[in-house]
Amino acid sequence: MRQANPAWKTALALFSLLLTIFVWTKGLEESFSRPSVTPKLSLRQHEIALLAEPAIPKSLKPYLIGEDPKAALSKTLNAFSLNNLGERETLLLAGLQQTNADRRVFVRQPFKDLSLIKVQKFLEDSPEASGLSIEEIKEAFDIREDPVLAKVICDVQGGKETSCLDSDLAKLMAARLAFSQLFPLFAVLFGVGLLIRQGWLFFRLPASSWPQMTALPLSLIDMLLLIAGGFVVLGEVLFPTLVAPLSEALTTGVASPIKESMKVVIGYGAMTLPPLLILRRQIVGLTNFERPDSGWFQWKIFPLDTAIRKAIKGWLMIMPLVLLTGWLMNLLVGDQGGSNPLLELVLRSRDPIALGLLILTTVVLAPLFEELVFRGALLPVLTREVGVFWGVLVSALVFAMAHLSVGELAPLTVLGLGLALLRLSSDRLFPCVLMHSLWNGVTFLNLLLLS
Repeated sequence: MRQANPAWKTALALFSLLLTIFVWTKGLEESFSRPSVTPKLSLRQHEIALLAEPAIPKSLKPYLIGEDPKAALSKTLNAFSLNNLGERETLLLAGLQQTNADRRVFVRQPFKDLSLIKVQKFLEDSPEASGLSIEEIKEAFDIREDPVLAKVICDVQGGKETSCLDSDLAKLMAARLAFSQLFPLFAVLFGVGLLIRQGWLFFRLPASSWPQMTALPLSLIDMLLLIAGGFVVLGEVLFPTLVAPLSEALTTGVASPIKESMKVVIGYGAMTLPPLLILRRQIVGLTNFERPDSGWFQWKIFPLDTAIRKAIKGWLMIMPLVLLTGWLMNLLVGDQGGSNPLLELVLRSRDPIALGLLILTTVVLAPLFEELVFRGALLPVLTREVGVFWGVLVSALVFAMAHLSVGELAPLTVLGLGLALLRLSSDRLFPCVLMHSLWNGVTFLNLLLLS
């Protein structure tokens, strides 16, 4: 049983749906113009491999860094458009190609800075032609703060491996590289094992029905008002626009990158406020309905240990499928770009306060809010109205579309399917929050390792 919808509410919901279709269409189109973070992640990984090479045992080099880290890094840089190469990458590529057997000369015009031309000359020709010394180059470009560029220039000048790279730094980079590669590998293998076991149990044992979810006594029109009206029209468009001047005022005088991170937190808070207020109003209006003992959303935080186990198991099982989906999309249609801007912020940020604010947003606030809306409110109502199959599928598609990223649309849909199935099988919302936090947290950690 649920409340009847007056005509004005139905009209408002349908109008919000039309606006949502327009907003999401424009948002997905604009995501094509946003650069993908994938090439930068690949570049960072090859740079770390170059630094880690001296500390990696010879027997493990083919598996962790390949046969020739310099050649791999040079190939990665060559894959970039010349217009997308900054001064640092220009110098790095020139130095790497100087060490190649064919002695190719890398030329890029026009240069932004006269000193860059001189350094190019130093790398491509000779110190005498540029009139610079290695120390002058290091001082001018602060290369001591850039161990990759310092090592390449040192190698060009014929320096020994021991003098071109600090051994402690090489060990640190080797540890980061090993963790960033081996941890996902073992997690994927373990997840595949769990998927195989789950498939075996499905065919061998009698099928057991999942717990019956308690859905809010709301209609699909109410969900349209919540998602289309609250989340998209008000949350993604109107409120962030209105809050932008306030965000700018509150961060006046704050240095980067803390300023950008504060704007992320403020912007995300502005986005969540409308749907939360609408959801609250919808629940307050349920005066004729008895609240379930487990609550309208079945958070069921306790027992905590089982929630944690379910979250970890769900994360392990969905990770191979998400990665496979992303790999297939890249194979079939290429890198579509449109990566989440937060990924770029994490890659560039070194300030602990800025990183703390980004962690708060991605690992705490986002999972709590998105699970409350998509798996707490939307999914149960959809499964009651259109059935389990379509409820799970539609909720996952809406979850993915809400992120406004063409490149992440397919992988996020698969992640949404996994979160929805965890909600159905556990009859609890809290494990979904933990699994979502774990997914975002591991992604965040991997970016930190490559930053």
